[in-house]
Amino acid sequence: MTITFRLRFFALLLVVSVSVTAQSVPGTLADSVRVTSQPTAIQLKRGLDWQTMRFDSLFGSPQNLNILRVRPRRWRLSFASAGDSLWTTSRLGRQHGATAALNGTFFSFKGGSVDHIKIDKRVLDTTRYTPGKELEEHRQAAIVIDRRGKASIVFGGAANPRWASGRPEPNVMVTGPLLLQGGKRSLLKTNAFNDNRHPRTCLCLTKDRHVLLLTADGRHKNAAGFSLPELATVLTWLGCRDAINLDGGGSTTLWLAGQPENGVVNYPSDSKQWIHTGERPVSNVLLVHPR
Repeated sequence: MTITFRLRFFALLLVVSVSVTAQSVPGTLADSVRVTSQPTAIQLKRGLDWQTMRFDSLFGSPQNLNILRVRPRRWRLSFASAGDSLWTTSRLGRQHGATAALNGTFFSFKGGSVDHIKIDKRVLDTTRYTPGKELEEHRQAAIVIDRRGKASIVFGGAANPRWASGRPEPNVMVTGPLLLQGGKRSLLKTNAFNDNRHPRTCLCLTKDRHVLLLTADGRHKNAAGFSLPELATVLTWLGCRDAINLDGGGSTTLWLAGQPENGVVNYPSDSKQWIHTGERPVSNVLLVHPR
């Protein structure tokens, strides 16, 4: 069922925010925004809303976003892992009977996560790091889910490589970089991973205490993808308070149970075609279940 924007949903907020930014900061990348098609806002189930937004020009390039808005009072988040194997996001979602699944954190193509993962108190993977060096940005923060099913984003820093193993929550997924904390943008390093445009996956907690799961497609003429500073800007427009980056590139996948094309609603980039069937097998995912 298509719903209106009386829920203060995303498209109107985004377009208005871009316009305000463009007027207040002339000459920025944000001062030319053209919408390809009318944004669709669909209420999948009560407390679970999905939106696709396509732009002819956002930051001067075509973009395609999928956003799932989750109301924690009705829906809970969890993690799932393929262990030492690699499975597609859709397969993990179906296997665990989820309503939605989003690709998780970084992994080895030989199998297994390269970051700390704890699911229901069981540590499945441990962070791989180089002794004597500070942790990379994607190992300095985590999504944690407490015993009541409340999701939070925490920052552990670069100094202690074992910081995540001391977290008391039964579910911990180390990932990053951290994009927003307390409504303020995180200081990101200048490097190719952060500054080049790629497909992106992220999770954010909004100021009104909802969870957003977001994918931005890329590496295609229909969608350029975002740099992390650009992604952080979009997240501030969407009302995010805390936000964190997940594995992106060819891994970027959002799966919704019951949707066409095997449930994959974005356009994974590994196929190099504008199709829904180019999923990359991954190590772990975030799942959405009803409470």
